[in-house]
Amino acid sequence: MMDLTQREWVKHAVTHPIEGFEDMRWKKSGSVKIAFLIVFLLFVAQIFDGRLYGFQFGVAYDKTFNIIPYIVKSVVLFAAWVIGNWSVCTLLDGEGTVKNICIYSAYALIPYIAQLFINVLLSHVLIRDEMVFMTAIQIIGVGWSVVLLFSAIKSVHQYSFGKTVFAIILTIVAMLIMLFLLVLFMSLIQQIWIFISTIYTEISYRLRV
Repeated sequence: MMDLTQREWVKHAVTHPIEGFEDMRWKKSGSVKIAFLIVFLLFVAQIFDGRLYGFQFGVAYDKTFNIIPYIVKSVVLFAAWVIGNWSVCTLLDGEGTVKNICIYSAYALIPYIAQLFINVLLSHVLIRDEMVFMTAIQIIGVGWSVVLLFSAIKSVHQYSFGKTVFAIILTIVAMLIMLFLLVLFMSLIQQIWIFISTIYTEISYRLRV
């Protein structure tokens, strides 16, 4: 089996969706640093996609920049996917570790991230009548990442086709549950903060009077 550098393994995994991740598993390859870099690029790509599209496409931007939605759409969703998949696949006798799920899933996102950057660049070059090219790139990028992600989960856990589909569905359900609980937790923290702030304001007012 080939002996590649970590960067070459990334290219091999992305360009060989069927056997790429399987080869990585047998060679025990994959870099956590590269995976974190990819997630960071996903975060940057989401900002580019949300804020830097060409004006001819009529994208309306908020005057104030809020970084939280972009963190949620990148880092939080990725973390929820990794934790959800590990939790579900532990119950389904999966062989993947949190580290491997993180690495393989991050590698699978490369085509999706690439199409975000490419489309933002093209939005400053093309006109609206040529948007079909951007749509095609988006479909290819998203579809490629979906295939890679499916192959990654199948390889890391050594599942059959049907069990991989089942595991991915359960992972999405687990993600929804975790995100729902996170929203409830944040809402509770906000209510507690408002309560404490109100008490502090009232006490301060009483002391001044």
